[in-house]
Amino acid sequence: MSNREPTDLLIEPRWLLPMAPAGGPLAGQAVVISAGRIVATGPVAEIRARFEPREALSRPQHALLPGFINASTHAAHSLLRGLPPDGPGGGVRALAARCASADFVRDGTRLAMAEMLRAGITCFADLSAFPEEAARTAAAAHMRAAIGLPVTDEATAWAENATGHFAKAERLWDEYRSDSRISLYFAPLAAHALSDATLTRVRRVADELDARVALDVSFDAETQSGQMRAAAPAELMRRLENLGLLRPGFTAIRLAAVNAASVAALDQHGASAIACPRAEVSAGGFPLIPRLPGSRTGLGTGSPARTGVPDVLAEARLAALAGGLDGAQALRMATLGGATALGLQGLIGSIEAGKAADLVCVDISTLECRAAQGIEDAVLRAATRAQVSDVWTGGRCAVSEGRLLAFDEEEIIGLPERWARRLKLEAAA
Repeated sequence: MSNREPTDLLIEPRWLLPMAPAGGPLAGQAVVISAGRIVATGPVAEIRARFEPREALSRPQHALLPGFINASTHAAHSLLRGLPPDGPGGGVRALAARCASADFVRDGTRLAMAEMLRAGITCFADLSAFPEEAARTAAAAHMRAAIGLPVTDEATAWAENATGHFAKAERLWDEYRSDSRISLYFAPLAAHALSDATLTRVRRVADELDARVALDVSFDAETQSGQMRAAAPAELMRRLENLGLLRPGFTAIRLAAVNAASVAALDQHGASAIACPRAEVSAGGFPLIPRLPGSRTGLGTGSPARTGVPDVLAEARLAALAGGLDGAQALRMATLGGATALGLQGLIGSIEAGKAADLVCVDISTLECRAAQGIEDAVLRAATRAQVSDVWTGGRCAVSEGRLLAFDEEEIIGLPERWARRLKLEAAA
């Protein structure tokens, strides 16, 4: 009888990129998974001698990384992709407001999740009009998600005022407080226009629940409202600092228009940042990629209506160009940085024993990858989302040899056309 330890899965890639705080690519390593967790990593011969897996997977031309983390998106907006960003009726933002319904959020989130998995994204942070629908949809697909709890002084499709938003947020918090895949955070909307009283209340409730707070500090067509005063992002950052919101557990999203003092304040107070490079470019700006210590800078894709199919690898490539990052730095932002910005670094973001088996395999056998200067550069600068071969979320295979398993592709493909017809009818009415 074998004295080897039984496990669920053994993966043997050509290269292992663990993204742990130290160290680079490792050759001849294997990863052992059991019950959705990484049990061990180490040299192939040692791992084979120690473990007896039910399934062994060899990927001799691939790099194995932690799953990419989309640290900021509006997943339901995937149904608005291809529509003009501006025009009669207010463009994407007005359409999103008119389409705010449970079924819109549910269908749009499903489409976005299918696209994200195909791109190697295993965790996403979402802000939608109906957070309970986004949470249920992600949980049903066994995908990890951080769901934003919107807070605003104005009426929305979710609640009529700030008190209503807080009441719904706390009920949803109670529902998911023990969920292993779904985490929640407070997401003040159009923070430039929020009262000090509401922002202070966000801080107080977040303290009581030990919750994180994340907000978009940019000031463009995607975030402004008719009542928003013309306040610069740097002014908002100073205001947030004065209200005690800049601290560990706080994340600022889209910092392109802030000044060096704002970035220094985030660093000083132990807060995090999320850059959305393609969203900044689409808004006519230049991406700011802050390098906060402790891997406290992550990457997001923003609204799919503006930036296209969610692709964190593409965001990392643009971040490297805009921020002067090398391959290792940019990939760390796309993985461990995003996990840290979401407060999930103890669970995901690197390949280490005890962490969840959220993993992505990338084929680097192409001419372009083989000609790259180093494995990190091969993944970052030469590979594309089309080279993602396998994806696991919590040890569960979501993509196998490029084939999506987590969703029925034929059913998902029909969603955009169905909603496009519905939107045209609503616009005509």
